[in-house]
Amino acid sequence: MMFTYDMSKAGANSLYHYLYQCIKKDIVNGNILAEEQLPSKRNLAQNLGVSVVTVENAYAQLLTEGFIYSLPKKGFFVADIKASDSSKLQQRKTRGKRRRPMENFEESEQVNPKYIADFVSNGADIEAFPFTTWAKITREVLCERQRDLLKVSQGAGTLELRSAIARMLREFRNIQVRPEQIVVGAGTDYLYGLLVQLLGFDKCYAVEDPGWAKISKIYGQYGVKVCHIPIQEESLTDAVKKSDADIVHISPSHHFPTGMVMPIGERYRLLSWAAESPKRYIVEDDYDSEMRMTGKPIPALQNIDVTEKVVYLNTFSKTMTSAIRIAYMVLPPHLAEKFHNELSFYSCTVSNLDQYVMAKFLNLGYYETHINRMRNLYRAKRDALLSAIRKSRLSDVATVYEEDAGLHFILQVQTKLSDAEFCKRARQNGVNIKALSEYYFEAEPSVHRFVINYSSVEKKNVQKAVQALVQACI
Repeated sequence: MMFTYDMSKAGANSLYHYLYQCIKKDIVNGNILAEEQLPSKRNLAQNLGVSVVTVENAYAQLLTEGFIYSLPKKGFFVADIKASDSSKLQQRKTRGKRRRPMENFEESEQVNPKYIADFVSNGADIEAFPFTTWAKITREVLCERQRDLLKVSQGAGTLELRSAIARMLREFRNIQVRPEQIVVGAGTDYLYGLLVQLLGFDKCYAVEDPGWAKISKIYGQYGVKVCHIPIQEESLTDAVKKSDADIVHISPSHHFPTGMVMPIGERYRLLSWAAESPKRYIVEDDYDSEMRMTGKPIPALQNIDVTEKVVYLNTFSKTMTSAIRIAYMVLPPHLAEKFHNELSFYSCTVSNLDQYVMAKFLNLGYYETHINRMRNLYRAKRDALLSAIRKSRLSDVATVYEEDAGLHFILQVQTKLSDAEFCKRARQNGVNIKALSEYYFEAEPSVHRFVINYSSVEKKNVQKAVQALVQACI
C-alpha cells in the first residue's frame, strides 16, 4: 500500500504536520484499515517527494497519539482505534514494546537552598518570567481600565479574558469553544470545587492511580466518594467499568507521573462509556500540553467529544508562574448553561487586574513568544542533564524514559537499595528526588523509577547533581 498526497497543499503547515494530518484523517475515516502496514519511511518519502525526516516526524506523531504502532524489524501498522476489548491492546503490546511518556503537576514551588538540585519541585523558572512586559501591560491596564478594576467580576470571569482564552484554544489547540463556555478561577483547586457542585455530591469521582494525591484530597474534602483507577492495566476503560465511577478525572495527553499518552482507541472507548449514562462525565486535565519538546502537542480529548461529556481544564501556572493563580475550565454547552443558572452568584476568585493583564498578554501575542522562549530554555536544561547522565557512570546503571514531553522524565536505576533508601542517600548528597512508587495509592511498581523534574534546576548545578546520584548508587 502506498499513500499519495498532494504535499503542495501543506500551506502554512510544516510538511510533516500536513502529512500527519492526511494519514490521521484517512485512519479515522476508515480509508486506511486497522492492522494495515504503512509504507516504509524511505519509500513513502520517495513517493511524495519529501525528506525521510518529514515522514519520520509524521509517523512519530501518529505513534505518540496511538493511531499506529511499531513492530521491531517489521515496520509500522495501523492501530485498531475502534477496538472494544482489552485483548487487542494486549496483543499489540506483546508484538512490540513501546516506550511511554512521563510528567508532573504542581508540587512544591519552593526550591530548598540546601539542595544542589531539587528534582521534586516542578515550579517554573522564575528568572525567565517576562517581568518587563508584564509590568508594562500592568501599567497600561491601570491607566486604561480604572473603573473596570473596581467592579465586581462576574462569576465566570471577565469577558475579555474568556474571549482571549477561547481565541488561544482555537489557534493553538484546535478547540472550538465560545467565551460563554469558559469559567476562570484562582487555580484548578478552586475549579475542582465548582465541578463537584455542578456535577453532584452524590457521584463517585475516579482519579488515576498512580496520580497526584492532591486531586483525591480536594474531592474528599467535599465529601464525595473517591475511587482510584489503575492506569497501567490493558484498558483504563475496563478498569473504570469495574468501579462505581460516574466522573473520571484524567490527563490523557500526558499523564502524571508516568507520562503515558492515552491511545486514540482508548479515548473513544472512554467517551462511549461516558455517553451510556447522563450522569457520567470526563474531566480532562490538560495541565502541560504547551511543553511538548518534540512534535506537535497531543490533541485534546475534548476535540473528539461529540456528546458533550468532557470538561476541559488548564492553567497558566505551568507556563507563567504559580504565583499568578489563573486557571480555567471549558464546560460543554449544557453544563455552561447550568453553571450560569445555578453558580454564577459566586464572584470570580481572580482579581480584575490580573484578568485584564492576562487577556492583553494573550491578545498581543506575548504569550506565544513567552511559550517559545520557555520551550527553548527547558530544552537546553533537559539536554544538559541528559548529556551529563550519558557521560557519567550513572549511564551504566540507569535508563531514561519519556524525555520528549513536559518538564520531567523518568530515571530507572538498577540498584539493590529500596526506593526510600536511594532517595535518602540522594538527599544526603544534596539532591532532592522522589520515587515513582510514592505516587501510587493502592499498588507499587517493582522497578526502581524516579521522577526527575528539571524546570527549576540551574544548569550550572547539573554536573554536581548527576555526580550526587552516582554516589547514591554506590
